Amino acid sequence: MIYISRASLFLFRSALLWREAPPLPHTLLFRFPFFSQSGAVTEAAMYWVTARNAVGFIPRWRSLSFLLKPPLHRSSSPSAPLPLIRRSNHIFCFKERKLYVKPSKKHKQSKIAVEDKDYAHVIWWKEKMQMCRKPSSVLLVKRLTFSNLLGVDTTLKNGSLKEGTLNWEILQFKSKFPREVLLCRVGDFYEAIGTDACILVEYAGLNPFGGLRSDSIPRAGCPVVNLRQTLDDLTRNGFSVCIVEEVQGPTQARTRKSRFISGHAHPGSPYVFGLVGDDHDLDFPEPMPVVGISRSAKGYCMVSVLETMKTYSAEDGLTEEALVTKLRTCRCHHLFLHASLKHNSSGTCRWGEFGEGGLLWGECNARQFEWFDGNPVNELLKKVKELYGLEDDITFRNVTVASENRPSPLHLGTATQIGALPTEGIPCLLKVLLPSNCTGLPIMYVRDLLLNPPAYEIASTIQEACKLMSNITCSVPEFTCVPSAKLVKLLESKETNHIEFCKIKSVLDDILQLYTNSELNEILKLLMDPTWVATGLKVELETLVNECKSVSRRIGEIISLDGENDQKITSHPIIPNEFFEDMESSWKGRVKRIHLEEEFAEVDAAAEALSVAIEEDFLPIISRIRATTAPLGGPKGEILYAREHEAVWFKGKRFAPSVWAGTPGEEQIKQLRPALDSKGKKVGEEWFTTMKVENALTRYHEAGDRAKTKVLELLRGLSAELQTKINILVFASMLLVIAKALFGHVSEGRRRKWVFPTLTQRQRSQNTGTLHGAEGMKITGLSPYWFDAAQGGAVRNDVDMKSLFLLTGPNGGGKSSLLRSICAAALLGICGFMVPAESAIIPHFDSIMLHMKSYDSPADGKSSFQVEMSEIRSIITRASSKSLVLIDEICRGTETAKGTCIAGSVIETLDAISCLGIVSTHLHGIFDLPLRMKSAVFKAMGTELIDNRTMPTWKLIDGICKESLAFETAQREGVPEELIQRAAELYISVYAKDSLRPHDSKLKHFTSPTVHKSNAVTDRRSLPEKECSSVIQPVNTADVLHREVESAVISICQNQLIDLCKKNDLLKPSAIRCVLIGAKEQPPPSTIGVSGVYVMLRPDRKLYIGETDDLQGRVRAHRLKEGMQNASFLYFLVPGKSMACQLETLLINQLPVRGFHLTNLADGKHRNFGTSDILQTEVLVG
Repeated sequence: MIYISRASLFLFRSALLWREAPPLPHTLLFRFPFFSQSGAVTEAAMYWVTARNAVGFIPRWRSLSFLLKPPLHRSSSPSAPLPLIRRSNHIFCFKERKLYVKPSKKHKQSKIAVEDKDYAHVIWWKEKMQMCRKPSSVLLVKRLTFSNLLGVDTTLKNGSLKEGTLNWEILQFKSKFPREVLLCRVGDFYEAIGTDACILVEYAGLNPFGGLRSDSIPRAGCPVVNLRQTLDDLTRNGFSVCIVEEVQGPTQARTRKSRFISGHAHPGSPYVFGLVGDDHDLDFPEPMPVVGISRSAKGYCMVSVLETMKTYSAEDGLTEEALVTKLRTCRCHHLFLHASLKHNSSGTCRWGEFGEGGLLWGECNARQFEWFDGNPVNELLKKVKELYGLEDDITFRNVTVASENRPSPLHLGTATQIGALPTEGIPCLLKVLLPSNCTGLPIMYVRDLLLNPPAYEIASTIQEACKLMSNITCSVPEFTCVPSAKLVKLLESKETNHIEFCKIKSVLDDILQLYTNSELNEILKLLMDPTWVATGLKVELETLVNECKSVSRRIGEIISLDGENDQKITSHPIIPNEFFEDMESSWKGRVKRIHLEEEFAEVDAAAEALSVAIEEDFLPIISRIRATTAPLGGPKGEILYAREHEAVWFKGKRFAPSVWAGTPGEEQIKQLRPALDSKGKKVGEEWFTTMKVENALTRYHEAGDRAKTKVLELLRGLSAELQTKINILVFASMLLVIAKALFGHVSEGRRRKWVFPTLTQRQRSQNTGTLHGAEGMKITGLSPYWFDAAQGGAVRNDVDMKSLFLLTGPNGGGKSSLLRSICAAALLGICGFMVPAESAIIPHFDSIMLHMKSYDSPADGKSSFQVEMSEIRSIITRASSKSLVLIDEICRGTETAKGTCIAGSVIETLDAISCLGIVSTHLHGIFDLPLRMKSAVFKAMGTELIDNRTMPTWKLIDGICKESLAFETAQREGVPEELIQRAAELYISVYAKDSLRPHDSKLKHFTSPTVHKSNAVTDRRSLPEKECSSVIQPVNTADVLHREVESAVISICQNQLIDLCKKNDLLKPSAIRCVLIGAKEQPPPSTIGVSGVYVMLRPDRKLYIGETDDLQGRVRAHRLKEGMQNASFLYFLVPGKSMACQLETLLINQLPVRGFHLTNLADGKHRNFGTSDILQTEVLVG
């Protein structure tokens, strides 16, 4: 309903009549500004009539235009999209003028247009807006106009881009990083406008400010406390974010706060501003590089650039399958495709039309990408600098690893079929290589090593290091793992807090422990080259050690480390402890007190003054209230901490006396005044303070602020110092990641009873050019990697391969499992790892290729047979005499006759290449073909007759097996009996004459060959006699306790151990040698599967005695208990669990007699002995 005054209605009707009258003279029009020169009623008149005298209960966007018949040339939809016209390198944005907008303002705002340099960015954001799907974000997109980088329609409310406004300031920041979402700090919120607001609504789940009003520009934001979650949502969806912060502190009245770009958040690189003052850790995701793909004469080239690390690598000569594998394992921030990809080997311009490119095109087409030209490396680096807003003089370090003498990266099919890449239904290889508690960076290193096998020298070095790890007897560090990208970003941004500095020091101390320990020193030397390959940094051992000592010492001089208790939180009896805890925990305990003596003194003095002020002004009132005895409704009052206002105030009611008689406390009551917040508003009716208390609070806060500022200055100064040591820190952190991965692998390999293979190298003679050296691969007792051999149940096979195998066997006979097992064992061997066998000799192959079942690819328009032929082509073209080729059931996807001939030709080709490998098949017609083979061997998966039924033995034998067991397999899988019987009838009617019967001489059943067990798993080397000593640990009470316990244990157990060995007819043991496991150390892999007795030295100086066959697991379990994280252990090994139980009971009963306090004293009264057999005599006493 609309109410219009009588005068306004008269003027309105006059205006309607005037529209039909002839034009007025110009002189009259000049005197009456409501009419235009044509005599029409101007928009200003309509606005004046409706806005000045109308009172309506309608939304603001409704106008009185429905009362008028608008001119035809003004009929338009205000929400219609704006057409963009590009002409002569300019963009013109046409939009009908909106009703009731002043012409002068419209004319001024319409001057804003897209600049030439911003045109591509505007189009990029327009494409992003077209991808919005949420109803709320779609409505917001309709209110955008792509005439500026923000997409702000300047004709809408709050859309002004006039210089000096907040929108104009945001636009200036946006122009520096035009393809990043911009979040601007405004008070307690981070706000975004225009296209950025639409992105927040679409991808971060935020609601627009002001709802969905159509008369205002899109605005959205999040509270300060939710910034991290919002950034995670945006980066998870591939967006980069630029964050603008306000300059904190008081500002003059009627002036805008200054703002600055505080940092960026990219996918794989989080926002770190302000982390230096936090007391928690920040999880860093895996860095996401910018990737560029091109094509050269050698093959495909992949350039990967890491902005955080300022590094790049260029891998050339990749196959299509290897390149797709790398893309599958690499979440890239941006993907760029070079123009060279548009011209493939088929000579066509449509990439992926024929031959190569189909698989890669399908992978790239599922991602967002951009095309680029020019030199792939140089142009991609320019793109990276443009994306991240880097200066042109920023340099990137080349970390490309030379591909000479290095095996080819795994093909996609190989990686997925052995579980190097997690694949549904395929046993995961990564899960059996490391213990379940070894995750994160170590498992990523192992995965990358499997996908990109190292050169022979590096593989041999890794294996030698693993062998040493398997035999050491000293405790090993916990290996603090810190992502290299995290180190670099925090130090370069000077946002490293005290927690991260402590981690950095732990990394350096772990390196020093490896160096100073005689057993671990050799391992450290061996790990230098693998670390060089992983980081691209060449560092000498002495340089590494000296720099680690220097940096560790410097951090120790500045940072307050664990165990230092000279910075306790202030405490006063009359002030709530929570107040001092909140005020001082943000800076105390972070740097050493010696650097803050003056600040500590100021804070202590201010805290004392605050306590005195509260005692003088509030305590008399409290005493008066407590002395008053009154029924319900009497006076109340107490001293409380107002957390929101960071103040300690008096809270009370009904405490003022009705009659002022000069009694104690009245003077203090008169001094009370209402407590005010930071904006000068009264907090509440019950909160009071005094001038003296407020002055004391101000003094205390200022002293605390100065102390915190000094702490932040020291932390940032230390970050600046360590920036020159970044390469050393990156190298040290990566070395520990590798050490932890290899120690974990050795521990798991010993538990599974795997062995180290003999790794051989085939070299080319300089004189004759022929290959010599290793001639084949021999694996004894091979078991599937997904079976735990320690638990039994796996069928082991012997593989002696000197040429190509042509493998036949029944369905379910183990052909596919054998191929997977051989592939995994060979891959582990050439990477330097342990293998699931009893013994093995493995050549260092130049490539390992496994092809199994193929699926069709509708996206590429390829059938399963086309996909298989594409993979076969890649295998044939890449295979050499040093390759291992494994093909499972070749040519299963086409008609039998031609498929058999293709398979025969493939076998001939591989045989001519002289590569090692296996080709399995059910195409028995191959044996009737006139194949030209010089060295291929027929192998079969054995079968045997049990109760007149042919059953598989899963053993590899010589010969040919034409029994498929197809009917039996179908029956086991529940196929209806009638269907199987009919199939048997059809088979007899057609193939009975030519089929082989069980007694046919062409089909022979062989007995399983004898599996000779190797001592490679059970043999143990003599343990070094030199005792492992603690590294750089100062002498303290813990060391005294350790020596006392060690001496007591040896004196109690030595004679008893000799008697037990005599009683069990065992060799006389050597002297008991106790090994110390420090607070941040773990047992060596040599303790796995061996019985031992241990003593836990608790932080409270009490002891716990135990025995175990899994010392690593027992130590881990003890340290998970509250307060036991820093517990240390003493242990010694014994030959057998029964003996360990007896010695455990002996220690429990005897140690208290010698004055030691035990927590499990009662365990010595109910022990059962002889619970397991004595281990073999080769297990020596530690």
